[in-house]
Amino acid sequence: MYAGPQYGQAEAGVYGAQSGYGDGYDGGNMGAFGSKSVRMAFIRKVYGLLSIQLTISVGFIAVFVFSDGMKGFARANSWLVWVAFGATFVVMIMLACCGDLRRQTPHNYILLFLFTLAESFLLGVISSMYKTEAVFIAVVITAIVCLALTLFAFQTKIDFTVFNGIAFVAVLVLMVFGICVSIWPNRTAMLIYSALGALIFSAYLVIDTQMMIGGTHSVQISEEEYVFATLNLYLDIVQLFLFILQIVGEATKN
Repeated sequence: MYAGPQYGQAEAGVYGAQSGYGDGYDGGNMGAFGSKSVRMAFIRKVYGLLSIQLTISVGFIAVFVFSDGMKGFARANSWLVWVAFGATFVVMIMLACCGDLRRQTPHNYILLFLFTLAESFLLGVISSMYKTEAVFIAVVITAIVCLALTLFAFQTKIDFTVFNGIAFVAVLVLMVFGICVSIWPNRTAMLIYSALGALIFSAYLVIDTQMMIGGTHSVQISEEEYVFATLNLYLDIVQLFLFILQIVGEATKN
């Protein structure tokens, strides 16, 4: 029952650690985005990779949700879940901490593809634990929220990148809250935890989007860091989906 929140909590910790001010960030207003054409090419590349990742993930979710055979296979081979989780953790650390590696082609694409496959498998397994109706509703809500937040991040004059440090602290607090909920299960506490998680990663989606688009934002991602930017946005969406799925799953229980 608590596989979704526990998984989200563990990955949120790693994500928070890799969302600080690393070597892929530029604090200047123009930074690596002095040319508008370079910025637009960077954005197109990021969203192109992100679209491929999301398509793969939705495909895995659909297979696990609609196929009883895949559900049985996952339950009969639970060791695959741990292998996939270990793979996502290792690859994420490699992409987050090894700047030269994530900027080197084709190694960065290969690692991103492996991460996406492992992550999508985990999403499929987690989704199979919920009703088909709940998964469908969660996917639709996540898509609408992400689209709205992305448009907001592009249009607003408020610079949310300055709140990156506060968001990281919020993730740490969420981790502690998640551990407590896992040890002392309570439905109300779980709903509060999921709602806070959805709120925090909604904020992260806005922050990471503004870091990517550059312009006058205080903190920006270098145009060489398209894989890093894609990974950030993908993880924001994944975490948001998991928290929304937990909320919808609780709401649709008989």
